[in-house]
Amino acid sequence: MTKTLTGGCCCGEVAFSLQDNFSQFYFCHCEQCRKLTGSAHASNLFTSPDNIKWTKGEDNLVRYDHPTRTFSKVFCKVCGSGLPFVTQSGRLLIVPAGSLNEEPTIDVKANIFCAEQPKWYKAGLAAEKLDGFP
Repeated sequence: MTKTLTGGCCCGEVAFSLQDNFSQFYFCHCEQCRKLTGSAHASNLFTSPDNIKWTKGEDNLVRYDHPTRTFSKVFCKVCGSGLPFVTQSGRLLIVPAGSLNEEPTIDVKANIFCAEQPKWYKAGLAAEKLDGFP
């Protein structure tokens, strides 16, 4: 039996649930994903478009579709947290892993677009590891 996972935004205005039934899990290092996340990579899970139930705040979702390319982002209009969205093609639901409250059972399958990783990311992997702020 597949377990149910929950998730939502940072401020708590948006919440959802879905089944732990993902086909892929990628860390994407492309320029677009770095810009959309403000980080070194996106951590995206892929599942079927109907695998989501919005349980709170669906009216707080904002969607951005790039006007000439096929990438998108959905976020909470209150706090800006990245949230699940159906691709422009309608074929997949992309779930930002950080939006989940529980761990999915799937492991990361690949780091993609690694040729686009910035030097600071690679240097950061070798930096000191701390449990909190220094």
